[in-house]
Amino acid sequence: MRTIDNDNTKQTTFSQFNNKNVVNAAISGHQPTTIRQYKDNVFCLLYRDKNNLLDLYNGLNDTNYTNVDDLTVTTLKGGVYMKYKNDASFVFGQDLYMFEQQSSRNPNMPLRFLHYLSDVYRQMYNNSDLHRSTMLKIPVPHFVTFYNGKQPLEVESTLRLSDMYEKKMDCPELELIVRVININTGAIINKKSLDNEKNDIINGINQSYDFDKSNKNINAGNTINSRTYSSEFLSKCETLKDYMTFVNKVRVKTDIEKIDIRTAVIEAVDECIAENVLSEFFRNHREEVITVSIYEYDEEGHLEIVKEEGRQLGIAEGEKLGIIKGEEKERSNGIKVFIKLCKDMNLSDEDTINKLVEDYQLSRDEAINAIKNY
Repeated sequence: MRTIDNDNTKQTTFSQFNNKNVVNAAISGHQPTTIRQYKDNVFCLLYRDKNNLLDLYNGLNDTNYTNVDDLTVTTLKGGVYMKYKNDASFVFGQDLYMFEQQSSRNPNMPLRFLHYLSDVYRQMYNNSDLHRSTMLKIPVPHFVTFYNGKQPLEVESTLRLSDMYEKKMDCPELELIVRVININTGAIINKKSLDNEKNDIINGINQSYDFDKSNKNINAGNTINSRTYSSEFLSKCETLKDYMTFVNKVRVKTDIEKIDIRTAVIEAVDECIAENVLSEFFRNHREEVITVSIYEYDEEGHLEIVKEEGRQLGIAEGEKLGIIKGEEKERSNGIKVFIKLCKDMNLSDEDTINKLVEDYQLSRDEAINAIKNY
C-alpha cells in the first residue's frame, strides 16, 4: 500500500455558501409539478462521505487505500454569482479528482470541468500565492463523468476541450480531457419475459430499454455489449454498484410497472435497506433521497415546461409594458420581467443565468449582474 506524503498533500479550507435556489411564490396557475428543494442529487449525497469517495478512487485506480484522513474534500458547495457547485471532488496524494454524474449526454463537460477546476484552485491558492518567486506545485487534475442515462452510449469515451474550439488545433495551448464511463451494465440482445427482464435490470444487466406494454417485453435500446466491462468495473466499487442497483429499481417501477415516481422511490429505498444495499446511507438520508430523486426524475421535463411558460409569459408581460423586441432602450425592462418570471417559477439563480445568456444573448457576467441588481 502506498504511503501518502503529507508534506506534499495540499491542505485546504473552503467557504460555505448559502444556496438561494428556492422561491416560495409562483405565478397562479403555473405551479410546476416538482419544486427544486435541493441542488444535490443522490450521487452527490452518497459521495459527501469520504469513505465513499475513497471507495470510488480505489475502484477507478485498482487500489485498496483505507485511510480517509489522506483525502481532502474539495467539492464546491455552490451559491450565487460566480460560485459553482460540482458533484464531488477531492485531493488524494498529489492528485485532484473531479466527478460528475450525468443522466443525459453532455458534450460540454470539458468546459464545465474547466469552470469547476478554476474555482477549486482559486480556493486552494489565494492571489498572493500566485505572486511568489518560487513555483507552486499543484495537484494533478483528473476529470471523470459517470453516465447512467437511457440513451445508448459506448462503455467508455473521451471528451476534449479542444473539440469545442471553433477551429481545429493540432497542438492546443489549453487542453482538458474528460473520461466518460457508462455505469449502466450491458444491453439486452434478445427479448425475454417481463419477470426475467425486471430481475436483470435490478441486478444491473440492462443499459437502456423501453417497455412495450402490449407484449410485455423490454426492447433493447443499445446493442453495445458492455456487460463484462461494466460488471467488472462496478465490482471494484461497491458504492457505485449499489447506487446503480437503486437507480435500476426506480426505473423498473416507473418505466415497467408504471408506478408513480414518489411511490417507486419509497419502495426502492425500502428494498435497498432490506437487502443491505447502502442500507445505512438510505436510513440516514431517507427523506432527502426521496425528495432529490423525485426532482431528478422530473427535472428535464420541468425545465422545458418552465422555459416555454416563462417565454410566453415574458412576451405577454413585455407587450403589456410596451416592450418592443429589438429596441435596446427597453431591453433592460424585458430582462427584469424575465428574471421575475424565473424567480416566480422557482428557477435557481444558475438556471436563470443560463437562460438569460441563451435568450437575451447576455454574457455570463452581464447575466449575473442583472440578477444581482434586480
